[in-house]
Amino acid sequence: RATSVCTAVLDQMRRKTMKAGFEFNIMVVGQSGLGKSTLVNTLFKSKISRKSCSANYEEKIPKTVKLHSVSHVIEEKGVKMKLTVVDTPGFGDQINNENCWEPIVEYVNEQYEKYLREELHVTRKRRIPDSRVHCCIYFLPATGHRLRPIDVEFMKRLGKIVSIVPVIAKADTLTVEERQDFKERIRRDLAANGIGVYPQAEYDEDAEERLLNDRIRESLPFAVVGTDKEHQVNGNKVLGRKTKWGIIEVENVAHCEFANLRDLLIRSHLQDLKEVTHSILYEKYRVRRLNESNITFSELGLSAWPLENGTDKNESDSHL
Repeated sequence: RATSVCTAVLDQMRRKTMKAGFEFNIMVVGQSGLGKSTLVNTLFKSKISRKSCSANYEEKIPKTVKLHSVSHVIEEKGVKMKLTVVDTPGFGDQINNENCWEPIVEYVNEQYEKYLREELHVTRKRRIPDSRVHCCIYFLPATGHRLRPIDVEFMKRLGKIVSIVPVIAKADTLTVEERQDFKERIRRDLAANGIGVYPQAEYDEDAEERLLNDRIRESLPFAVVGTDKEHQVNGNKVLGRKTKWGIIEVENVAHCEFANLRDLLIRSHLQDLKEVTHSILYEKYRVRRLNESNITFSELGLSAWPLENGTDKNESDSHL
Protein backbone atom coordinates (compact mmCIF):
# COMPACT_ATOMS: atom_id res chain seq x y z
CA ARG A 1 0.00 0.00 0.00
CA ALA A 2 2.85 2.39 0.85
CA THR A 3 4.37 1.70 -2.56
CA SER A 4 1.11 2.48 -4.36
CA VAL A 5 0.77 5.76 -2.42
CA CYS A 6 4.32 6.77 -3.38
CA THR A 7 3.65 5.87 -7.02
CA ALA A 8 0.44 7.91 -7.00
CA VAL A 9 2.23 10.93 -5.51
CA LEU A 10 5.04 10.64 -8.07
CA ASP A 11 2.49 10.42 -10.90
CA GLN A 12 0.77 13.56 -9.61
CA MET A 13 4.07 15.42 -9.42
CA ARG A 14 5.04 14.27 -12.90
CA ARG A 15 1.69 15.33 -14.41
CA LYS A 16 1.82 18.71 -12.69
CA THR A 17 5.42 19.32 -13.80
CA MET A 18 4.70 18.26 -17.38
CA LYS A 19 1.67 20.55 -17.49
CA ALA A 20 3.60 23.53 -16.11
CA GLY A 21 6.63 22.86 -18.30
CA PHE A 22 10.22 23.91 -17.68
CA GLU A 23 12.26 27.09 -18.04
CA PHE A 24 15.95 26.84 -18.80
CA ASN A 25 18.20 29.82 -19.47
CA ILE A 26 21.63 29.46 -21.05
CA MET A 27 24.21 32.15 -21.69
CA VAL A 28 26.85 31.62 -24.38
CA VAL A 29 30.06 33.64 -24.14
CA GLY A 30 33.07 33.69 -26.44
CA GLN A 31 34.63 35.71 -29.21
CA SER A 32 33.07 35.81 -32.69
CA GLY A 33 33.62 32.90 -35.04
CA LEU A 34 33.75 30.13 -32.44
CA GLY A 35 30.40 28.63 -33.49
CA LYS A 36 28.29 29.60 -30.46
CA SER A 37 24.97 29.81 -32.34
CA THR A 38 25.67 26.64 -34.30
CA LEU A 39 26.48 24.67 -31.16
CA VAL A 40 23.30 25.78 -29.36
CA ASN A 41 21.22 24.95 -32.43
CA THR A 42 22.86 21.52 -32.59
CA LEU A 43 22.24 20.94 -28.88
CA PHE A 44 18.51 21.59 -29.09
CA LYS A 45 17.98 20.74 -32.77
CA SER A 46 16.13 24.00 -33.45
CA LYS A 47 17.19 27.30 -34.99
CA ILE A 48 17.03 28.86 -31.54
CA SER A 49 19.81 31.38 -31.86
CA ARG A 50 18.48 32.92 -35.03
CA LYS A 51 14.71 32.81 -34.69
CA SER A 52 12.69 33.61 -31.65
CA CYS A 53 9.21 33.72 -30.23
CA SER A 54 10.28 36.62 -28.03
CA ALA A 55 13.39 38.73 -28.11
CA ASN A 56 12.96 39.95 -24.57
CA TYR A 57 16.19 41.72 -23.78
CA GLU A 58 18.61 43.77 -25.77
CA GLU A 59 21.15 46.16 -24.36
CA LYS A 60 23.80 48.03 -26.26
CA ILE A 61 26.86 48.89 -24.24
CA PRO A 62 29.32 51.55 -25.42
CA LYS A 63 32.17 49.08 -24.86
CA THR A 64 30.85 47.01 -27.82
CA VAL A 65 29.51 44.01 -25.89
CA LYS A 66 25.83 43.67 -26.74
CA LEU A 67 23.61 41.20 -24.90
CA HIS A 68 20.68 39.70 -26.73
CA SER A 69 18.31 36.98 -25.55
CA VAL A 70 15.88 34.89 -27.57
CA SER A 71 13.33 32.41 -26.26
CA HIS A 72 12.04 29.31 -27.97
CA VAL A 73 9.48 26.76 -26.76
CA ILE A 74 10.59 23.19 -27.39
CA GLU A 75 8.02 20.43 -27.05
CA GLU A 76 8.76 16.73 -26.95
CA LYS A 77 6.44 13.89 -25.85
CA GLY A 78 4.02 16.36 -24.30
CA VAL A 79 6.69 18.15 -22.24
CA LYS A 80 7.26 21.84 -22.95
CA MET A 81 10.50 23.63 -22.21
CA LYS A 82 10.96 27.34 -22.67
CA LEU A 83 14.61 27.69 -23.59
CA THR A 84 16.16 31.16 -23.47
CA VAL A 85 19.59 31.68 -25.00
CA VAL A 86 21.49 34.84 -24.06
CA ASP A 87 24.19 35.68 -26.60
CA THR A 88 27.04 38.13 -26.04
CA PRO A 89 28.17 39.39 -29.46
CA GLY A 90 31.31 41.51 -29.29
CA PHE A 91 32.83 39.81 -26.23
CA GLY A 92 36.61 39.57 -26.58
CA ASP A 93 36.65 40.95 -30.14
CA GLN A 94 38.40 44.26 -29.47
CA ILE A 95 42.08 45.18 -29.24
CA ASN A 96 41.41 46.49 -25.74
CA ASN A 97 39.08 44.09 -23.93
CA GLU A 98 39.44 45.70 -20.52
CA ASN A 99 36.32 45.21 -18.40
CA CYS A 100 34.40 43.64 -21.31
CA TRP A 101 32.81 41.24 -18.80
CA GLU A 102 31.06 44.04 -16.89
CA PRO A 103 27.87 44.11 -19.05
CA ILE A 104 27.60 40.33 -18.58
CA VAL A 105 27.99 40.55 -14.78
CA GLU A 106 25.42 43.35 -14.81
CA TYR A 107 22.95 41.25 -16.83
CA VAL A 108 23.25 38.21 -14.52
CA ASN A 109 22.73 40.38 -11.43
CA GLU A 110 19.79 42.18 -13.05
CA GLN A 111 17.98 38.85 -13.43
CA TYR A 112 18.59 38.05 -9.74
CA GLU A 113 17.26 41.50 -8.83
CA LYS A 114 14.09 40.97 -10.90
CA TYR A 115 13.43 37.67 -9.14
CA LEU A 116 14.11 39.21 -5.71
CA ARG A 117 11.64 42.04 -6.34
CA GLU A 118 8.96 39.53 -7.34
CA GLU A 119 9.64 37.44 -4.23
CA LEU A 120 9.31 40.42 -1.89
CA HIS A 121 5.90 41.52 -3.10
CA VAL A 122 3.20 41.10 -0.48
CA THR A 123 1.01 39.25 -2.98
CA ARG A 124 3.31 37.11 -5.06
CA LYS A 125 2.61 35.57 -8.42
CA ARG A 126 1.76 31.91 -8.23
CA ARG A 127 4.73 31.21 -10.46
CA ILE A 128 7.48 33.81 -10.57
CA PRO A 129 8.91 34.22 -14.09
CA ASP A 130 12.49 32.96 -13.99
CA SER A 131 14.97 34.76 -16.23
CA ARG A 132 18.00 33.91 -14.05
CA VAL A 133 20.92 32.42 -15.99
CA HIS A 134 21.12 28.73 -15.08
CA CYS A 135 24.28 27.98 -17.04
CA CYS A 136 27.00 29.88 -18.90
CA ILE A 137 28.78 27.98 -21.67
CA TYR A 138 32.18 29.62 -22.06
CA PHE A 139 33.86 29.05 -25.43
CA LEU A 140 37.64 28.74 -25.46
CA PRO A 141 39.44 29.04 -28.80
CA ALA A 142 41.40 25.90 -29.72
CA THR A 143 44.83 27.55 -29.43
CA GLY A 144 46.49 24.48 -27.92
CA HIS A 145 48.36 26.72 -25.44
CA ARG A 146 46.72 27.76 -22.16
CA LEU A 147 44.05 30.08 -20.81
CA ARG A 148 44.35 33.68 -22.01
CA PRO A 149 44.21 36.56 -19.46
CA ILE A 150 40.67 37.43 -20.65
CA ASP A 151 39.54 33.82 -19.99
CA VAL A 152 40.98 33.89 -16.47
CA GLU A 153 39.48 37.28 -15.60
CA PHE A 154 36.05 36.42 -17.01
CA MET A 155 35.73 33.05 -15.28
CA LYS A 156 37.07 34.44 -11.99
CA ARG A 157 34.34 37.07 -11.91
CA LEU A 158 31.44 35.13 -13.44
CA GLY A 159 32.20 31.89 -11.62
CA LYS A 160 31.03 33.52 -8.38
CA ILE A 161 27.56 34.32 -9.70
CA VAL A 162 26.73 31.73 -12.38
CA SER A 163 27.51 28.07 -13.18
CA ILE A 164 30.19 28.03 -15.91
CA VAL A 165 30.75 25.07 -18.23
CA PRO A 166 33.90 25.65 -20.34
CA VAL A 167 34.17 24.13 -23.81
CA ILE A 168 36.92 24.05 -26.42
CA ALA A 169 35.29 25.34 -29.61
CA LYS A 170 36.04 23.90 -33.05
CA ALA A 171 38.06 21.15 -31.41
CA ASP A 172 38.53 19.38 -34.75
CA THR A 173 41.39 21.82 -35.47
CA LEU A 174 43.48 19.96 -32.84
CA THR A 175 44.85 16.44 -33.00
CA VAL A 176 43.72 14.02 -30.29
CA GLU A 177 47.08 14.42 -28.48
CA GLU A 178 47.01 18.23 -28.76
CA ARG A 179 43.44 18.26 -27.48
CA GLN A 180 44.31 16.16 -24.42
CA ASP A 181 47.38 18.30 -23.60
CA PHE A 182 45.31 21.48 -23.98
CA LYS A 183 42.59 20.16 -21.66
CA GLU A 184 45.17 19.28 -18.99
CA ARG A 185 46.78 22.74 -19.22
CA ILE A 186 43.37 24.40 -18.87
CA ARG A 187 42.52 22.31 -15.79
CA ARG A 188 45.85 23.29 -14.23
CA ASP A 189 45.23 26.97 -15.02
CA LEU A 190 41.74 26.81 -13.52
CA ALA A 191 43.09 25.27 -10.31
CA ALA A 192 46.03 27.70 -10.11
CA ASN A 193 43.68 30.70 -10.39
CA GLY A 194 41.10 29.35 -7.95
CA ILE A 195 38.38 29.24 -10.62
CA GLY A 196 35.44 26.96 -9.90
CA VAL A 197 33.54 25.58 -12.89
CA TYR A 198 30.43 23.44 -12.86
CA PRO A 199 29.98 20.90 -11.32
CA GLN A 200 31.80 22.11 -8.17
CA ALA A 201 32.94 19.39 -5.76
CA GLU A 202 31.60 21.27 -2.74
CA TYR A 203 28.03 20.99 -4.10
CA ASP A 204 28.09 17.16 -4.39
CA GLU A 205 25.36 15.79 -2.13
CA ASP A 206 26.37 12.12 -1.82
CA ALA A 207 28.93 9.50 -2.91
CA GLU A 208 26.95 8.52 -6.02
CA GLU A 209 26.73 12.12 -7.21
CA ARG A 210 30.42 12.67 -6.43
CA LEU A 211 31.37 9.65 -8.55
CA LEU A 212 29.32 10.92 -11.52
CA ASN A 213 30.61 14.48 -11.17
CA ASP A 214 34.24 13.36 -10.77
CA ARG A 215 34.04 11.77 -14.22
CA ILE A 216 32.66 15.02 -15.64
CA ARG A 217 35.33 17.13 -13.89
CA GLU A 218 38.06 14.90 -15.35
CA SER A 219 36.65 15.55 -18.85
CA LEU A 220 36.36 19.34 -18.64
CA PRO A 221 36.59 21.42 -20.71
CA PHE A 222 34.54 19.51 -23.29
CA ALA A 223 36.13 19.51 -26.75
CA VAL A 224 33.18 20.16 -29.07
CA VAL A 225 32.30 20.53 -32.73
CA GLY A 226 28.96 22.00 -33.82
CA THR A 227 27.09 21.73 -37.12
CA ASP A 228 23.51 21.62 -38.36
CA LYS A 229 24.34 19.67 -41.54
CA GLU A 230 23.59 15.97 -42.01
CA HIS A 231 25.66 13.49 -44.02
CA GLN A 232 25.31 9.84 -44.96
CA VAL A 233 27.63 7.50 -43.02
CA ASN A 234 27.23 3.74 -43.54
CA GLY A 235 23.68 4.27 -44.74
CA ASN A 236 22.69 6.43 -41.77
CA LYS A 237 22.15 10.19 -41.58
CA VAL A 238 24.43 11.78 -39.02
CA LEU A 239 25.20 15.35 -37.94
CA GLY A 240 28.73 16.08 -39.01
CA ARG A 241 31.35 18.27 -40.64
CA LYS A 242 32.74 17.09 -43.97
CA THR A 243 36.48 17.46 -44.54
CA LYS A 244 38.92 16.18 -47.16
CA TRP A 245 39.81 13.36 -44.79
CA GLY A 246 36.30 12.25 -43.91
CA ILE A 247 33.30 13.24 -41.81
CA ILE A 248 33.61 14.39 -38.21
CA GLU A 249 30.50 13.01 -36.54
CA VAL A 250 29.24 15.47 -33.93
CA GLU A 251 27.46 12.85 -31.81
CA ASN A 252 30.24 10.26 -31.99
CA VAL A 253 32.22 10.39 -28.71
CA ALA A 254 35.27 9.02 -30.53
CA HIS A 255 35.29 12.23 -32.63
CA CYS A 256 34.33 14.93 -30.13
CA GLU A 257 32.66 15.47 -26.75
CA PHE A 258 29.49 17.15 -27.94
CA ALA A 259 27.41 14.23 -26.61
CA ASN A 260 28.96 14.66 -23.15
CA LEU A 261 28.00 18.35 -23.12
CA ARG A 262 24.47 17.58 -24.31
CA ASP A 263 24.04 14.88 -21.66
CA LEU A 264 25.26 17.24 -18.93
CA LEU A 265 22.97 20.11 -19.92
CA ILE A 266 19.84 18.17 -20.80
CA ARG A 267 19.82 14.57 -19.64
CA SER A 268 21.60 14.45 -16.30
CA HIS A 269 22.18 17.92 -14.79
CA LEU A 270 19.51 20.33 -16.06
CA GLN A 271 17.55 20.23 -12.81
CA ASP A 272 20.72 20.42 -10.73
CA LEU A 273 21.87 23.51 -12.64
CA LYS A 274 18.54 25.15 -11.79
CA GLU A 275 18.78 24.12 -8.13
CA VAL A 276 22.38 25.40 -7.80
CA THR A 277 21.25 28.71 -9.35
CA HIS A 278 18.28 29.06 -6.99
CA SER A 279 19.56 27.58 -3.72
CA ILE A 280 23.20 28.68 -3.81
CA LEU A 281 24.01 31.47 -6.29
CA TYR A 282 20.74 33.41 -6.09
CA GLU A 283 20.61 32.82 -2.33
CA LYS A 284 24.02 34.52 -1.93
CA TYR A 285 22.76 37.49 -3.95
CA ARG A 286 19.49 37.66 -1.96
CA VAL A 287 21.25 37.57 1.43
CA ARG A 288 23.75 40.22 0.35
CA ARG A 289 21.03 42.54 -0.96
CA LEU A 290 18.84 42.20 2.11
CA ASN A 291 21.82 42.74 4.43
CA GLU A 292 22.97 45.91 2.70
CA SER A 293 22.68 48.71 5.24
CA ASN A 294 21.38 51.21 2.69
CA ILE A 295 18.70 49.03 1.11
CA THR A 296 15.16 50.33 1.44
CA PHE A 297 11.83 48.85 0.41
CA SER A 298 11.13 51.87 -1.75
CA GLU A 299 14.37 51.13 -3.62
CA LEU A 300 13.00 47.66 -4.39
CA GLY A 301 9.74 49.17 -5.57
CA LEU A 302 7.91 48.00 -2.43
CA SER A 303 6.03 49.84 0.25
CA ALA A 304 7.32 50.06 3.82
CA TRP A 305 6.77 47.41 6.46
CA PRO A 306 5.19 46.64 8.90
CA LEU A 307 1.64 46.23 7.64
CA GLU A 308 -1.25 47.82 9.47
CA ASN A 309 -4.26 45.57 10.16
CA GLY A 310 -2.83 42.98 7.78
CA THR A 311 -2.98 45.31 4.78
CA ASP A 312 -0.42 47.40 3.02
CA LYS A 313 -0.89 51.14 3.61
CA ASN A 314 0.33 51.95 0.11
CA GLU A 315 -1.02 48.84 -1.61
CA SER A 316 -2.11 50.78 -4.66
CA ASP A 317 1.48 51.90 -5.23
CA SER A 318 3.22 48.61 -4.52
CA HIS A 319 3.42 47.11 -8.04
CA LEU A 320 1.47 44.02 -7.00
